[in-house]
Amino acid sequence: MTKFEILMKIEGYDDEMEFLQDCTFDSINPGICCNKDCDYTTSIEPDQDKGWCEECKTNSVKSALILYGII
Repeated sequence: MTKFEILMKIEGYDDEMEFLQDCTFDSINPGICCNKDCDYTTSIEPDQDKGWCEECKTNSVKSALILYGII
């Protein structure tokens, strides 16, 4: 399962297009840590690709739109 798929499930979505539509039209997006053993999530800016992970203490959080490749 990809980090995008994990984030989508954590956010309560089963439909990829519905999730992307909601992310596209919001000023804040869900983001997930991209480190291998961490699935920390938080709300971040849509273009964020180096957000802070409170669990890993690294700049490894990416937004849903970055993960999907829209931005």
